[in-house]
Amino acid sequence: MTRIEIVTPVRDQLGECPLWDDQAQALYWIDSHAQLVRRLEPESGALREWQLPTAIGSIALCESGRLLAALADGFSYLDLDSGAVTPLAGVTHAAERIRLNDGRCDRAGRFVAGSLVLGRNEPLGALYQVDARGRVQVLEQGIAIANATCFSPDGQWLYFTDSRTRKIRRYPYDLATGRVGTPTVWVDTAALNSAADGATVDREGGLWTALVETGQMARFLPDGRLDRLIDMPVRHVTCPCFGGPDLDVLYVTSISHSGNALKDEHPDAGALFAVHGTGVRGLREVRFADQA
Repeated sequence: MTRIEIVTPVRDQLGECPLWDDQAQALYWIDSHAQLVRRLEPESGALREWQLPTAIGSIALCESGRLLAALADGFSYLDLDSGAVTPLAGVTHAAERIRLNDGRCDRAGRFVAGSLVLGRNEPLGALYQVDARGRVQVLEQGIAIANATCFSPDGQWLYFTDSRTRKIRRYPYDLATGRVGTPTVWVDTAALNSAADGATVDREGGLWTALVETGQMARFLPDGRLDRLIDMPVRHVTCPCFGGPDLDVLYVTSISHSGNALKDEHPDAGALFAVHGTGVRGLREVRFADQA
């Protein structure tokens, strides 16, 4: 039986992108709208935060010990000791009021992140891939709200959604080259009355995604069948990751006020939740293969 707890009194405006650092036994996540990166050591309760210069779409752990952040218009390193932000690569958006959003490292240490078109339902964004040399490739175009970016345990499949479509796509993915194949619709979440937001996979290949409109976590089996739904305490949950010493705790971020379209007056809105007792374990986060 699952048990859900709130792990810190902090409340985010737009909580996103939790990442478990298995080396430090610490959890990173972001408040995108407040432009903050947060770090919690669950064992001690120690909490730190870093202010970044723009809204943050997502982050990645790095081999060097830094973080890589998808900022509004490009990818930058965050030095956790000094707080210095160093650009790696920029992107050119097709119009104004577009920023980078959800992202995840592939199994070879490249970072893949897509765009969010702010305040309008226009497919003007793209899905990007960046490597440690700052080379940016466009993997897909015609996107309004990039989400659910994650990879199968063997790295052969890229999962991704444009949330406005309520369809999670699956792309064949070549780990050696980083090229993607022709996508297919893997899961349609319209029957669940919600778009998918952030996602992660467990070591059995199950995909967990936040149903941002209904306050539920969904797990889909590798063949796309719905395995389970977990009702969360707040309506707008955003992104999961597995953490804890045994990688068996599902951490989930949430929204109080996204600054875009979603708002929740519930006192626990914006909380970081820990779901215990799912019966499955996650995988270690792949680190961005930087060259510090």
